[in-house]
Amino acid sequence: MSVEVSRLSNGLTVVTHAMAEVETVSLGLWIGAGSRSEAEFEHGVAHFLEHMAFKGTARRSARDIAEEIEAVGGDLNAATGLDSTAYYARVMRKDLGLALDLLSDILLNPRFDPEELERERDVILQEIASSIDSPEDTVFELAQEAAYPDQPVGRPILGTAASVGLFQRDHLGSYLAAQYRAPSMVLAAAGAVDHAALLAEAEHRLASLSTETPAPHSEARYGGGVRRSERPFEQTHLVLGFEAPPYRHADYFAAQVMAGALGGGMSSRLFQEVRERRGLCYTIYAFSSGLIDSGMFAVYAATGPDRADNLLAVIHDELHRAADTGFTESEIDRVKAQLKMSLLQGLESSGARAEQLARQILIHGRPLPTEELIERVEAVKPSDVQSLVMSLLSSPLSLATVGPILNVARFDAVAAKFAMASSEAA
Repeated sequence: MSVEVSRLSNGLTVVTHAMAEVETVSLGLWIGAGSRSEAEFEHGVAHFLEHMAFKGTARRSARDIAEEIEAVGGDLNAATGLDSTAYYARVMRKDLGLALDLLSDILLNPRFDPEELERERDVILQEIASSIDSPEDTVFELAQEAAYPDQPVGRPILGTAASVGLFQRDHLGSYLAAQYRAPSMVLAAAGAVDHAALLAEAEHRLASLSTETPAPHSEARYGGGVRRSERPFEQTHLVLGFEAPPYRHADYFAAQVMAGALGGGMSSRLFQEVRERRGLCYTIYAFSSGLIDSGMFAVYAATGPDRADNLLAVIHDELHRAADTGFTESEIDRVKAQLKMSLLQGLESSGARAEQLARQILIHGRPLPTEELIERVEAVKPSDVQSLVMSLLSSPLSLATVGPILNVARFDAVAAKFAMASSEAA
C-alpha cells in the first residue's frame, strides 16, 4: 500500500495514498480542533467559522470560489465535529494544484465580510431550527449533554440561537488564530496523487501557518444523567448510553464488536428481540463512539409513547443477558466480518480513505496499516466483549428522551433499574 507521510517545516503533516486505476483525487485539510476547543462564550464558533470560510477571501468572492471549483468539475465542502474540522475537495488529477490553492486561500485569507456574516448567521439559525424540528437530532444532543454535562463536549456543535446571534468577525478570527496552527493540522490526499508534488505545493501555499502548538482542550468528563423533552412528536425517541473506551484504549475494538453484536444489524440481538420478536419499534441500533479521552456506547430507538417503558425494559434485559452469559463465537465472528468489510470498503473510496488517514494521524500520530486494524479486530474474543459489557453497566447511565411517554411512572421505574444496576456493579 503506497502510503507516504512527510512533515512541513512548520509542523503540518502531509499524508497521501496513491490509488492505482483512479483518475481523481480527494484531498483536504483536517484541523485537530472542533467544538470541544471552544470557550463557553464561543459556543458554536467552530461551526460558524467553517461556514464563513466559503464566503470570500482577500482574492476571491464567495461566487468565485464556487465557480472555480465547479469549472473543473470538482466539489468543495467542509464539516465540523467535536474534535476536528475538515475542509476538503475532489477534483481530477490535473486540478490538484487548484484545489489546494482554494483550500489554502479560504483558511489563510478569509475576508469575513460583514454582509456575508449576517447572511450566513441566518443560514445557521435555520440549520439550528431544522435540528430542533428533528426528534432524532434533538435526542442525540440531549444524550450528549446528559453524558458530558457542563462542558464543551456536551454542547451542540451548531451552538444555540443566542450564542450564534452574538458572533462578530473578531470571534471568528480569534478562534482561527488560536486553533488553526500547523502542528495540529493534516493535509491528506488519496487517489491520483503524487506525494512529492503535493508536498511541494503544500510548502509553497501553507508555509505561513503558525508553528506554535494550540493550547490543549479541556478533558472530557463523563457524568451521566437524564434529559427529557416532551415536545409533541408522534413517537418517543430515546438514547440510552454508558461510558465506553476512548480511541486509544486497548478495548476500543472490543467496544465496536460489542456494539455490533448488540445492535449493529438485522442479525443483532436488539434488532431480533425488539423489532422482529416483539414488534416494539421500527428502528433500533447501537454504536460505540470515541474521543481521545472518553467514549460512549449508546442504543437509539423510537417507539410509540405507550411502549417506551416496555422498550426500555427489553433493552435492560438484553444488556444484562449479555453481561451474564456473554456472546457465542458465531455472533462475534459475524460482527468481525462486518467490521472488516467496512474497513476494506473504505479503501475503495478516495474521499473515505483521505479522511481515514487524516483522523489516524490526528488521533494516533501515524497511519494505521489496514493489516494492523484487521488484526486488532480479529484479536477480540467473546470473553473480552462480555467483560466489557459488565464494565459498561458499572458506569453511570445517560438517558435522553424526546416525545411523550404515557406510562411515566412505569418508565421512571424501569429507568431507575439501570441506575441501581450500575451502582451494584460498581
